[in-house]
Amino acid sequence: MEENQFFRDTWVEVDLDRIQENVRLMKKHLTIDTNIIAVVKANAYGHGDVQVAKTALESGATNLAVAFLDEAIALRQQGITAPILVLGATRPTDITLAAQYQIALTVFQHEWLHEAKKSLVLEKQVSFHLKLDTGMGRLGIKDKQGLLQVIKEIKNDERFILEGVFTHFATADELDTTYFDTQYETFLTMLSWLPLTPRLIHCGNSATGLRFPEKVFNAVRLGIAMYGLSPSAEMKSILPYPLKEAFSLHSRLVHVKKLSKGESVSYGATYTATEDEWVGTVPVGYADGWIRKNQDGEVLVDGVRCPIIGRVCMDQFMVRLPKELPLGTKVTLIGTQKHEMITIDEIAKRLDTINYEIPCTINCRVPRIFLKNKSIIEVRNPVLQLDKKLF
Repeated sequence: MEENQFFRDTWVEVDLDRIQENVRLMKKHLTIDTNIIAVVKANAYGHGDVQVAKTALESGATNLAVAFLDEAIALRQQGITAPILVLGATRPTDITLAAQYQIALTVFQHEWLHEAKKSLVLEKQVSFHLKLDTGMGRLGIKDKQGLLQVIKEIKNDERFILEGVFTHFATADELDTTYFDTQYETFLTMLSWLPLTPRLIHCGNSATGLRFPEKVFNAVRLGIAMYGLSPSAEMKSILPYPLKEAFSLHSRLVHVKKLSKGESVSYGATYTATEDEWVGTVPVGYADGWIRKNQDGEVLVDGVRCPIIGRVCMDQFMVRLPKELPLGTKVTLIGTQKHEMITIDEIAKRLDTINYEIPCTINCRVPRIFLKNKSIIEVRNPVLQLDKKLF
């Protein structure tokens, strides 16, 4: 068995050329001295953290951001040496580990720093970014007293390096900018409370970078747009440049059968044929992240939109075919076949959610194939990699 092979007829394709183009377009859109922090949390929104991180850095990004310390350490262990920021909360007792791996942490409480001081090995240094809550209501310092208490905690302690300060907008992807403007003004006020200016000041996510490049200070956290997806449906009509979707999901027909009029398929017998028809079985299910709510959706088979019939099972679903088709015929759940395309936005609308959720939901049971110049450069199959450690 060759390393990284997979033995099921379902896979994700990630077009790294499109990731590269999306980063370069944002870089071109911003002022020349603006840094790009590529957000690769949640396995790069389901695309593949290491591969996306390398591509983003090669395309002009200077920094990376993740949600948790575990994600940052995983990148380090796979050879990523670029600056990494953990955007979420980290236990103060883990501060020495962050210092050892040279990972910047987010700080939003002076109490956290007080406890972290007790855990940090004397000779180690750690960088951190202050998180200011200007109206997101998630993490962050909200008042001047809290901010000055944090500064007091690190004063005269050379182990703590204030590298950056940031906030996060709640409505940058909405056409109505009232709340955005309020948050922005609040951020300006809070910055004025700082007795020193950190090297990086960033308030911009993808939506802010796309819409307000003059308001991002000197760094943009590039997340959803890096993957070729609009931050919101509202923004699609006002994008400053076209985004190129990098994620697609495919499978193959593993069984084709003739269903007679009156016969039913799948759990609960919720679908019954009203006439004789051809039905194909596709080896994808809710255990892969293709949830049951996809029932009655469509997939592409031989370039034709075909309806999903009956309930989606844990590992399979059935689809009504226009005619008898050979086993192994490619099925595209997300992506393009011939002249037809099913986008992530279409799936999100069907499931009454946002596009962010769709690639994140397609889990590690589905192998990832990475493409560059339309050629396969790597295949990642975490299932087999885990198996190898057991034997």
